[in-house]
Amino acid sequence: MMPCRLLAVRLAAAVMVLLAWQARAQQQPAAQEAPAKPAEPALQQVEVTGSYDPRRDDTASKMVVNSEDILKYGDTTVTDVLKRLPGITVTGAAGRQGGEIRMRGLGSGYTQILLNGERAPAGFSLDTVSPDMIERIEILHAASAEFSTQSIAGTINVVLKKAVKKAQRDLKLGAGGGRDARSGNGSLQLSDKDGILSYSLAASVYRYDYDFGGARESPALDLGYLPDGEQNLLRRISGGGNGRSEGINLAPRLNWNFIGGDSLTLQFFLNAGRSEGHNSYHTQTLLGARPDYDSNDGQTANRQLFARTDLSWVRKLDGGARLELGVRAMTSNSSAGNDTLGRIDGAGLALDRSVRVTASYDTVSSSGKYSAPWMPGHALSMGWDGTLSRREEARRQHEEALAGASPVRDSDEHYHSSVGLLALYAQDEWDITPRWSMYAGLRWEGGATRSAGDSFDAVRQRNSVWSPLLQTLWKLPDTKGDQLRLALTRTYKSPSTSNLIPRRSISTNNSQADPDRQGNPHLQPELALGIDASYEHYWAQGALLSARASARRIDGYTRQGLLLIDGRWVSTPVNDGRADTQTVELEVKFPLRAVLDATAPAIDLRASVSRNWSQVAQVPGPDNRLDQQTPLSGNLGIDYRTPGGQLSAGGSLVFTGGGPVRITQQQYAYTSPRRDLDVYALWKFNAQVQLRLAVSNLLAQEYESNAIYRDASGSTIRAGISDTAPQARATMEMKF
Repeated sequence: MMPCRLLAVRLAAAVMVLLAWQARAQQQPAAQEAPAKPAEPALQQVEVTGSYDPRRDDTASKMVVNSEDILKYGDTTVTDVLKRLPGITVTGAAGRQGGEIRMRGLGSGYTQILLNGERAPAGFSLDTVSPDMIERIEILHAASAEFSTQSIAGTINVVLKKAVKKAQRDLKLGAGGGRDARSGNGSLQLSDKDGILSYSLAASVYRYDYDFGGARESPALDLGYLPDGEQNLLRRISGGGNGRSEGINLAPRLNWNFIGGDSLTLQFFLNAGRSEGHNSYHTQTLLGARPDYDSNDGQTANRQLFARTDLSWVRKLDGGARLELGVRAMTSNSSAGNDTLGRIDGAGLALDRSVRVTASYDTVSSSGKYSAPWMPGHALSMGWDGTLSRREEARRQHEEALAGASPVRDSDEHYHSSVGLLALYAQDEWDITPRWSMYAGLRWEGGATRSAGDSFDAVRQRNSVWSPLLQTLWKLPDTKGDQLRLALTRTYKSPSTSNLIPRRSISTNNSQADPDRQGNPHLQPELALGIDASYEHYWAQGALLSARASARRIDGYTRQGLLLIDGRWVSTPVNDGRADTQTVELEVKFPLRAVLDATAPAIDLRASVSRNWSQVAQVPGPDNRLDQQTPLSGNLGIDYRTPGGQLSAGGSLVFTGGGPVRITQQQYAYTSPRRDLDVYALWKFNAQVQLRLAVSNLLAQEYESNAIYRDASGSTIRAGISDTAPQARATMEMKF
């Protein structure tokens, strides 16, 4: 359902274009007539305003983060933006780039990440997209038929900027740094209108340099114990790394708004990046067997180019009906190089391995949507999504034959895969009463995957899923802002193409903590039934109290199995029965004036906490959390504005829980809790110039992660600690 404000703006724009066209048509013949016509009265400008909040008013549960909140802290990556949102966590060490984005504490396999409503190709990272290019971020806690239902935990849809302002000229230049990293970034926004044509260009560049070596090494320990508790292994691993990454984003857009309400939009998105890194680690064996190599030096170099073109047409039909058609083409090319040198103390160089991987990904897709108010109070939509994609990859590995080294493993492997996807859906949103609305949707998704290579037999898989969806919103009687939501969903998780290919990736020092990797061609989708219920209380402008509870039952749960094959440890995904997960979330946000009076300072407060549980049926005992689920997370935030609005400032504290987790009957893991304290300040010198300052990771907390394997012969532990440091950023923002 289109927001009232957006609909009003488009209608107003269409009316203004029509009036201007009629006025011009009337002026041309008038210029040929001798008698002058009396001047017409000046048109009065009418401004149409409305209040629409998709989180509060949409029947389907949705939370929308606007551009102002995205840019508030001057973040340079999308993960830094997402970590402050209720119910979303980011794994890894604070202050370090990367990390996995999770909803309900579950990873990206369960959390669907979309760019403009579509999945990006494998290997593409959202962190390469500048936050300056994002118009909004949509958080869908319950599945919607319009998007893919590969969203057991939920969907995060990142929407690039589309709105065009007349004669917009924005330039931002930023720089940041800390003890072990520094960065620079810039962005440019240009847009204007010319008759029915509006156009815009968004561009950004970034560079990030890091050095985690020297005195700030990343220590790790390898520990081993016999069944009686006697220690039989002690290794100290020390080292670090340095490198850099840089890239550019371009997003030009053309939009034609025709008389009558039709529109045609052509949008491009180009992302190019490269990174280089070097790491060096040395293992000192104090007790027990030495590893294959005492020292490891690695050099990495990666390149990636991602391009996407979207052409969409919107046709307004009689009776308020609407037809939307779109075609898209996407291509991605990447290359990765990894050079590894392994040395044995006292013997010298024993391993010289070079690996080169090149990959290309091409896809074309089309979509269509027809929507109409087919009955009083009903808004019916139906449509399709179809995608054809092909991926080709070549992997070449070469090892030098060195005296005393392990057997040489040279290879030249090629593989290609093709994927065809088709989805059909229908949904209806209707107002049963003025205070009760219902959403019902049905989506069918079918897919066929074929992969073939010169080192494995062809892999073929077909699967399809029906997803019935039901959501309802009930605004409680005799209240102004109390409402209840309920959702019943059927979702799934399809195995990635890489997880289906039975090709093995070789590790350097093979062990339970560092195994080889291999796909499983027999992997099946995971199917989930879900229920979500929430209570929302809006008691003032910008004030919300929300409580949400949800549960998922997952059949065909996929875990990483660990096998000993021909003397080497191999990790491979396997389906392993059933899993259940539950979540409770509490959120509150309000301006201070909502609890005091209008004379209170302009302070906004917010807080949220999420508690997650899960149980895996095939893994008995405590701490058997699904996908190493984050058990507890929360955040606190405060924002302040001076009376004149020249100064804004605020801070955010994010907590992400850790603790032990049992992965299988033999595998365990542990991560330490993570705490992020960030602050920002924004000075508006005038309407054209403002300065944004921010400091992130003020607590500079160490991050600990352990991998444990335990069986009848004893246990082994890989324990690691990552050091972190605060980072400061300054961004000058100018309009011209």
